[in-house]
Amino acid sequence: MLKFLLQGFMLGIAYVAPIGMQNLYVINTAIGKSRFRAYQVAFITAFFDISLALACFFGMGALMERSELLKAIILCIGSVAVIYIGIQLVRSKPSASSEVDVDKSLPQVIISCFMVTWVNPQALIDGSLLLGGFRASLPPEAVGFFIFGVCLASFSWFTGLTTVVSVFKNSFNNKIIRGINLICGTIIVYYGTKLGYNFIQIVKP
Repeated sequence: MLKFLLQGFMLGIAYVAPIGMQNLYVINTAIGKSRFRAYQVAFITAFFDISLALACFFGMGALMERSELLKAIILCIGSVAVIYIGIQLVRSKPSASSEVDVDKSLPQVIISCFMVTWVNPQALIDGSLLLGGFRASLPPEAVGFFIFGVCLASFSWFTGLTTVVSVFKNSFNNKIIRGINLICGTIIVYYGTKLGYNFIQIVKP
């Protein structure tokens, strides 16, 4: 079962690491604020990210377990969507912009982290297709190990990112961010291809 935990961890890292609003907020807080506030933001962001991952995994994944047709449709759409997301990440040129507002009280931080995670249609769709698709492709005994790996990846990423940026804040640049997206995009394309293979296995006579 360690194999499924590691699969979940790798997918979780590839899913959460690409530089979006969550990561920009964490990065800029670590650069411009105290380490205490930076870790507050990291823990809050990880909490909302894990809650969304669980909802996508057990919500959409459970629905697909009840219908082979829905399972096939989501695996097909999910494969195409996930490969597209991965290619876009490989081609993207993000930057750690100081324009992200980090001058907020703790309640405002909580609201902001909730908004960029849960009130984000793209995150809901991507999470449902990616995590829900994998829930449908896993054997029942592997489900718990896999999603634990995903949750561990989220917590490890945000706390690790905060630590690295806090320590090396003067060296953190766009080239590093570009490298992160390139690696994660490649991994996500691989997992999208794997979803497509699972779809073919379902529909082939």
